[in-house]
Amino acid sequence: MPNRVPFHEALLSTVGTPEQAELLDSSPRSRVWRVRLADRRLVIVKQITDDGDAGADAQTRFAREVAGLRLAGRPSGPAVASGPAVAPGPGVAPAVLATDPSSRVMVMEHLDDLGRTDDWMPGYAESLARLHALTGPADAGALPVASGPTAADAESFLALARALDVPVPSTVPDELDGLLERLDPTPHHALLHGDPCPGNDLRTADGVRFVDFERASLGNGLTELAYFRIGFPTCWCAMSVTATPLTEVEDVYRSTWRGLTGKDVPGDLADACAGWLIQGDALVERAHRGTADQLARVPAEDFEWGNASARERLVHRLGVVADMTRDHDHLHAVGRLSSALADRLLVRWPKLRPLPTHDARPWY
Repeated sequence: MPNRVPFHEALLSTVGTPEQAELLDSSPRSRVWRVRLADRRLVIVKQITDDGDAGADAQTRFAREVAGLRLAGRPSGPAVASGPAVAPGPGVAPAVLATDPSSRVMVMEHLDDLGRTDDWMPGYAESLARLHALTGPADAGALPVASGPTAADAESFLALARALDVPVPSTVPDELDGLLERLDPTPHHALLHGDPCPGNDLRTADGVRFVDFERASLGNGLTELAYFRIGFPTCWCAMSVTATPLTEVEDVYRSTWRGLTGKDVPGDLADACAGWLIQGDALVERAHRGTADQLARVPAEDFEWGNASARERLVHRLGVVADMTRDHDHLHAVGRLSSALADRLLVRWPKLRPLPTHDARPWY
């Protein structure tokens, strides 16, 4: 029964007895309940499911999410751009109250979501920076190293240009090789959410808190700061953030990171955005990633995902990279190619729509 919460003896003795349970929306790879215990406390119960995967994979996903939640639950200093040391603040994820690895169940604190706020992005950016700053070199091995674009992605991007009859400047292959080297996540140890999308964040009285850490990893936080510019690439609800709001959220992120770590954010945001551009898997939902060369599909078909099509997402990303690299030391030719590709897509398919603006963000 879907409303029957999988509380085995270990959880009953640790957390208590569930009295009421409400099944909540979740991905096909998990089941989530809001549960009222016998002592009247509310908790969230999440079970990682097989969903056709081998049990070992589900167990790995369970362990990864629990590890990510526990790291994200560490106390962090309040976000300040400068000043003396301050007392630790709350973490940026619900606390893990108990786990049952045998049934892949975790019990978390229940957080009251305050719902819609008109200016949601600054608080989101602050909590994202706080999340990224929670880990460092001492945490190496606590989570997998983040995955990023590969040589195969770079080749697929070049093949897309050839398929659309867009000339490739001679220096682009070398620029892409350099990009892949600079995007190597190994030297970085920021705690990445892996899918920091609307619906995976809650607005609470203590600030934004993130949930659903199934894809948590360690890497460079700029790959997730880039979401604001590149259109939220792992999310069904693609969106465009421009001008003053974009400057504000990036300033909030950078000042928060600096206040917590005493250092500037490492890396180049243009690199991070170009990395998302060449990853064809960022055009499709998780279930279809790794199943085909998604960029190779674009000339022949425009496939939908959420509120935008693949070509619409791609045009947005091409425009972002073209704008960011006009005077870039290492991606100038990639930028010129991106501009030409965007023009070719819009000429061939003039009815492509711009991505929805950030103020049209969906609410749950």
